[in-house]
Amino acid sequence: MIIIVESGATKTDWCAAALDKEPINVKTAGMNLATMPQDVIEGIVAEAMAEFKARGLDSKVSEVHFYAAGLIVPEGEKVPPQAKGLDHVLRSLFPEAEMEYASDLLDAARAVCGHKPGVAAIMGTGSNSCLFDGTNVVKNVRSAGFILGDEGGGARLGRLFMADFLKGLVPEPVAGEFARDFKVDYMTVVQNVYRGEAPSKYLGSFAPWILQRYDTCEYVRGLVEQNFRDFIERALMQYDIDRYPVGVVGGFGYANRNIIRKVAEPYGIRFSTIIPAPIEGLVEYHLGKK
Repeated sequence: MIIIVESGATKTDWCAAALDKEPINVKTAGMNLATMPQDVIEGIVAEAMAEFKARGLDSKVSEVHFYAAGLIVPEGEKVPPQAKGLDHVLRSLFPEAEMEYASDLLDAARAVCGHKPGVAAIMGTGSNSCLFDGTNVVKNVRSAGFILGDEGGGARLGRLFMADFLKGLVPEPVAGEFARDFKVDYMTVVQNVYRGEAPSKYLGSFAPWILQRYDTCEYVRGLVEQNFRDFIERALMQYDIDRYPVGVVGGFGYANRNIIRKVAEPYGIRFSTIIPAPIEGLVEYHLGKK
């Protein structure tokens, strides 16, 4: 039995899997290993273990694979600095298990590429991408975050729209509908973007509303397609896309998969898959099915 953990800022997906058994999937709160107190991390792990036990996990665990954004293992080490507290907890639960800690980039690459070379793209609230050689990430065009980058992500779409809205560039009736539905004003936006705890999440929260108007508003259609076009031109085109297929993972990318395929067609991009979350692909990868 192996346990795969894919942790984001808002939720963590846990999966206990084996070749001869149905996988057990559990969801808990997200874990920020760099900022969370140890007792909070222990509580989240305990919640997951209790759910696993309640659902019949009784086999010996031989491997634990933990993926999260920003996890980089220093050369000569086995555990990233920010994961040492978590590692202590997991090793107390599974003393004989082999532990692996890896970034969300490797997570995405394994989920969409398996053991084959390819380009992996993360398209959620933020975005990222890499070239995967079947074993390792060998090239990464930096995301640069929602202020300087994150092209193709939900926060970038929200930022583009909000910038236009504040400058009076969003046409009617969309501008009026937005003002009515969200009751935003200049100071509220500035407070949330420049001083808020989660500005990327705040901007990304407007994306579903914007996308509802994709089919009926030429302005919105242009904004949405330009966001994806920027991701293609500024990130994906820096890889050898004539040689490698592109796999996409992320809820935002999956929800807009038809638009992405349409925008990407003139660039000759071949998509291997577009999936909402990596956990199923990771299970296949680690069980040798992919």
